Amino acid sequence: MDAINYIHEELKSNKGLPTFHPGDNIEVGYRIIEGDKERIQKFRGDVLQIKGEGATKTFTVRKMSNGVGVERIFPFSSPNITEIKILKKGKVRRARLFYLRDRVGKKARIKEKRTLRPTK
Repeated sequence: MDAINYIHEELKSNKGLPTFHPGDNIEVGYRIIEGDKERIQKFRGDVLQIKGEGATKTFTVRKMSNGVGVERIFPFSSPNITEIKILKKGKVRRARLFYLRDRVGKKARIKEKRTLRPTK
């Protein structure tokens, strides 16, 4: 095993994060440190892409804030991610959803994936 793969395996930590895909609507709890104070900020939006592998794996989340699109890239291996909640499963046919940047209003919506409910 070469040195780079060894380092990636050592840094790879399974924090019990849920598995999600592009198109899903998620809420990321991220630890923000300002001076000597610390707080958790929630970033809620749609996953545009998942990129990389191992310790360099990242995901991009996009939200609309006062009519302006805000994107943020989170590394999976970041110790500052406290939690990830999946709010909706999206029904998309692509791995990269960059076309959503050009859409406005109802055209920018992602359909929700319908699942079968268990019968009683």
